[in-house]
Amino acid sequence: MQGQLDMEGALTARDRVGIQDFVLLDETTEAAFLSNLKKRFSKDLIYTYIGTLLVSVNPYKELDIYNMKQMDLYMGVNFFELPPHIYALADNAYHTMLTEFNNHFILISGESGAGKTEASKKILQYYAVSCPSTTLLNTVRDKMLMSNPVLEAFGNAKTLKNYNSSRFGKYMDIQFDSQGDAVGGHILNYMLEKSRVVHQNHGERNFHIFYQLVEGGEEDLLHQLGLERDSQHYNYLTQGECAIVSSINDRNDWKTVKNALQIINIDEINTNHLFGTVASVLHLGNVQFDSDSKGHALLNSNNSELRWVSNLLGVDAHRLQEGLTYRKIEAQKDQILSPFTIDHAIYARDALAKAIYGQTFTWLVNRINESIENKWEPVQFFNNKIICDLVEEKHRGIISILDEECLRPGDVTDLTFLERLEEKMGNHPHFVTHKLADKMTRKTLERGDFRLLHYAGEVTYCVVATQFKSSLLKLTEILMAKEAWYIRCLKSNESKQPGQFDEALIRHQVKYLGLMEHLRVRRAGFAYRRKFEVFLKRYKPLCPATWPHWRGVPADGVEVLVQHLGYLPDEYKMGRFIKGYMTRGQAKSTDNSEYLAFVRQNYLNRLKGNLPKTVLDKTTWQTPPAVLTETSEILRKLYYRLMVRKYVRGITPQKKAQFQLKLLTSSIFKAKKDSYPQSVAQPFVDTRISEQDINMKVLQMIRNEHIKYSVPVIKYDRNGFKPRPRQLILTKTAAYVIEEAKIKQKVLYTSLNGISVSNLTDGMIVFHITCEDRKQKGDLVIQCDHLFESLTKLAVIANKQNAIKVVQGSIKIEIQAGKESAVDFSTGQEPMVYKAKNGHLMVVR
Repeated sequence: MQGQLDMEGALTARDRVGIQDFVLLDETTEAAFLSNLKKRFSKDLIYTYIGTLLVSVNPYKELDIYNMKQMDLYMGVNFFELPPHIYALADNAYHTMLTEFNNHFILISGESGAGKTEASKKILQYYAVSCPSTTLLNTVRDKMLMSNPVLEAFGNAKTLKNYNSSRFGKYMDIQFDSQGDAVGGHILNYMLEKSRVVHQNHGERNFHIFYQLVEGGEEDLLHQLGLERDSQHYNYLTQGECAIVSSINDRNDWKTVKNALQIINIDEINTNHLFGTVASVLHLGNVQFDSDSKGHALLNSNNSELRWVSNLLGVDAHRLQEGLTYRKIEAQKDQILSPFTIDHAIYARDALAKAIYGQTFTWLVNRINESIENKWEPVQFFNNKIICDLVEEKHRGIISILDEECLRPGDVTDLTFLERLEEKMGNHPHFVTHKLADKMTRKTLERGDFRLLHYAGEVTYCVVATQFKSSLLKLTEILMAKEAWYIRCLKSNESKQPGQFDEALIRHQVKYLGLMEHLRVRRAGFAYRRKFEVFLKRYKPLCPATWPHWRGVPADGVEVLVQHLGYLPDEYKMGRFIKGYMTRGQAKSTDNSEYLAFVRQNYLNRLKGNLPKTVLDKTTWQTPPAVLTETSEILRKLYYRLMVRKYVRGITPQKKAQFQLKLLTSSIFKAKKDSYPQSVAQPFVDTRISEQDINMKVLQMIRNEHIKYSVPVIKYDRNGFKPRPRQLILTKTAAYVIEEAKIKQKVLYTSLNGISVSNLTDGMIVFHITCEDRKQKGDLVIQCDHLFESLTKLAVIANKQNAIKVVQGSIKIEIQAGKESAVDFSTGQEPMVYKAKNGHLMVVR
């Protein structure tokens, strides 16, 4: 007992550096937040609270704060009784779960290298020690703990920012019984970075397991798998040029993984198959291709690597070779083999490697789940064969139809696949789509959905990006059903050095993790966020009036309970967003904005509940009884007139002017210039250069003329076509080309014969100017990013709507009287503007 008191005293003294809960800061500014974080970090205090949210800063060194004494200290202690620690959050989540009998989750977020993986390990280790212990429960906890090194070996890799970066998303369920015993678990993985198997950026590695197998595998095992103890020998392991890293001990990690596989009950046969599959990916990456005289891919004469892949996967070598070098097309009973080029063969090889590794990872996660899950008694269930046939039946199931669509020539989309399903399965009693559904069911289906009627209920699928969306939606549904605890992990510096606090980097992370916003919300009112029902259920035994059952409104029961316990009115407040409620009559601020938004949303929800079942819109009109047909038609016309009148009256003078300019632009450029459609949605502005950005000398020289519009342009010299940045200013009578404080050219609108642009997507404009005027220098060639806006403004100001021409191919220009050249236009892969050999200005788009 004395030792525990000494430990508490030491922790309390140590924690006096800074503020341990940001809610207690005197100022809620970003500077004060960072200052407190830095002050605590300098003393190795890496944890700080924002209410019940835990902020963790990666120290990039080992700290003696995760030992058994620390765990004992935080077990069963009130959340704020001891200094901030990840053990405190884990313990309170655990005990809140037990007392309130509901599910909880801990969400750990932050960028790569911020310490998310380590944080999850510390939580698991804490539960392994703090939960009740029996032989059976110890086995479950050991399996949960040892699943980590296995998942890290197969799902983590070295990146530029992190030597042990998780390249997949992981959600782990720990299942407890009513006594708080850990009885099982489940792991959900999503978005594995399979592309890393075949390609790594410079300075990065493939998944750890490949290097662990090559560097740490026993000689007999390597011989059995056909591998050499040299990572440089394998194409998939050398692209990042850092196969060997001094800070990563692949041999020791290999031993840990082997031991972990035994603990999670993966037997020797399956372990050998697992490593054989991993080895097959390495051999597959070394398969090389040559080409014949027609450019078709052929396997390299030395195809020993392919034989190893065949042996390790148990696949016929000839079929494997055929699959890598040919595309097979099946048309009814005929099969056509179309040879690959080398690029296609390499793509097929890499795609196969990614698929093998992805399926292996999924299998591994499933085996871990089988090992750690809670064993349930078997129950009788409905024979689901009809649904299995609907999905998997050869030539007739959904999977077969999908395969056919993927091989079909022509424009194949998600919706054509759905149409094919409707054609083939329209009469199936367990299949329905938006098109096939009745009127009521159709309201619950999107046009891209189909629904299978399973024995346990209806399941809706979307043909668009289903695999990606379903994994995230599944995770979201899981989290939404549970009470949340949050850990925000921050990187202290990019170089992974201990003791370095990069303020700019941390400021950036504080912003995008929303920590300042979270702090303001927590300070806006009372932090207790339980529902009245939950609070009353938990504490009702403390008051005779509420025990054993409260028959009234839960909020009233809570009021009776706290009054019975003797709390003063200023010690608690009922309701949500209390501070917002108290300041609701004041101007909108950070104190009341969230409360006002909440009230508004509730009001709209109440309105929504009172709306009629069918509401008129712009496209539908209810069919009336026959006797009211004439009246309905009169009302319909009046209704549409009213809609138009309301819309027109809502158009401001500014909008009207905008529409008029857009109509003029349409009359000049629509169906003539390729970039016109992209410009329609872009609103025009009054000017692109403010008067403050125009030189004072220029303003004085044109002070008698009102500036109507100005825009930055690139002007091309008449001799040599050298590009020069300029300003184009339009006044009532002339257009001015400005270079800083000089007027380089003044083009009177009366001297402007015409304006030419190309039909492509470039921004080139040619002003054709009367060369007999000695004050003019010839035609003006400019490039403008706001071509449609500039020329529309010029057309209105100079009344030159009919002078603008859209030209194909080439625009002739007059450099000076009697001397001509041209601007030529063509399409290409990269846009560029240059002087061609024929002396013309060449514009490529």
